[in-house]
Amino acid sequence: MAAAQMTTAASSRGFLPPFEGLRPVTMKVSSLSFRTSGGLTLRSTRGLVVKAATTVAPKYTTLKPLGDRVLVKISAVEEKTSGGILLPSTAQSKPQGGEVVAVGEGRTIGQHKVDVSVKTGTQIVYSKYAGTEVEFNGSNHLLLKEDDIVGILETDDVKDLKPLNDRILIKVMEAEETTAGGLLLTQGSKEKPSTGTVIAVGPGPLDEDGSRKGLTVSEGNTVLYSKFAGNDFKGSDGSDYIVLRASDIMAVLG
Repeated sequence: MAAAQMTTAASSRGFLPPFEGLRPVTMKVSSLSFRTSGGLTLRSTRGLVVKAATTVAPKYTTLKPLGDRVLVKISAVEEKTSGGILLPSTAQSKPQGGEVVAVGEGRTIGQHKVDVSVKTGTQIVYSKYAGTEVEFNGSNHLLLKEDDIVGILETDDVKDLKPLNDRILIKVMEAEETTAGGLLLTQGSKEKPSTGTVIAVGPGPLDEDGSRKGLTVSEGNTVLYSKFAGNDFKGSDGSDYIVLRASDIMAVLG
């Protein structure tokens, strides 16, 4: 059987150059969100134009990722809101998670060969705008680098997310309801929080010897992080969470 082997940039706004069997198209979406049955939700961002999946011709029956790339079967698009309202096609969410169906052979760091850290069958969450969408075997897939994987989703609740590499899972502190003088703040005037409690930390980045370098923050730390960094999620309990890189944390509060 023939195999379609291809490389990709780490941005879903790019797409594979057209050649036999592949056809890029474009589409416009009004929001980005991802909800599981357990209540994991990615906050929406409106007015974005993205590339639709590049279609692989039916004559190709296998697709083998190269290097440290991973092929992910994207979770189904949500057709209704949590309240049961049917969504029009222009408002349907773009998922940010799925199941790993194939992995590359890994990469070389110095003299060391490093395998991809996720296995087939694993449910993962990946970074916004990561990878290249591919329609393959009748389903939507994503080809992305391992470093674009935010974490492993072991349950349907984001609080149980297992971060990968140098990423950190934080429970966001609630926005202040009043000013220092006691004035009640409206929803629109509340400042977006940039502090929270560390829930879980990744194993750390790889050094030149292929070993993991531990992170400087620990579970339970209260931290100050850069605004607008990372990926935002809503937990099943209604709490806000964020997953970001260790470099986006500016200080530990005591």
